[in-house]
Amino acid sequence: MAVNISDDSKFQNDIQHPKVVVKYYADWCGSCKLFAPKFRRLSDDERFKDIVFLDVNAEHNPEARKLAQVTTLPYFGLFENGQFKEGMSTSKEDMFVEFLSK
Repeated sequence: MAVNISDDSKFQNDIQHPKVVVKYYADWCGSCKLFAPKFRRLSDDERFKDIVFLDVNAEHNPEARKLAQVTTLPYFGLFENGQFKEGMSTSKEDMFVEFLSK
């Protein structure tokens, strides 16, 4: 499954799935840029085929950012059926895979 881009105007609709992971990033964030190819690759990983992957620019989408209580970047928010469940900030792929596997 590909990574979809979301913003405040459609975020509420985009998270209405059983499991959604959102990567919050900023254009100036070096760690965000380094993690982007891993995020795309993991979105195609068969283990995570039931998860919707979203990218949200945290600087331009304050409502989406507020829903996940984003304080650092990159930040990953896990939503289930439109409800925020948990979040984490990491640049390490193994920690992110563990987060997805919950």
